[in-house]
Amino acid sequence: MSAPADWNTQIINEFRENDGQVGGNFEGAPMVLVHHVGRKTGKQSVTPMMYLPDDSDAATIYVFASKAGAPSNPAWYYNLTTAGTAQIEVGTETYDVTVSEPTGDDRDRIYAEQARRYPGFADYEKKTTRVIPVLALRRA
Repeated sequence: MSAPADWNTQIINEFRENDGQVGGNFEGAPMVLVHHVGRKTGKQSVTPMMYLPDDSDAATIYVFASKAGAPSNPAWYYNLTTAGTAQIEVGTETYDVTVSEPTGDDRDRIYAEQARRYPGFADYEKKTTRVIPVLALRRA
């Protein structure tokens, strides 16, 4: 297992052992586990992510394909946008979601709010020339 996979596994285990809460760099941050299927491999994966709840729609959360400011989007972004659906774990609840991608002013507003709450996301934006995608995960 590679180091990133080990790191994700540790976060996933901690999340599940503590009713959706994790410590370390993510202490106090809203976390979600996103289940997705590789569009090329067909392999099932679970990826821990920070999320932003939609203040006007309790059925929707937003995740950010930041990849810590890398020049390319993470593989999970393509898996989710290709599938259009996923399953997520939030707290102790697991449910299906539809996946959509806000763009333009909507995307900018959502990303700006995440960067305001968690300044690391502003740093990710500065590290890359790409527009970091935002995905809306809405309870199906």
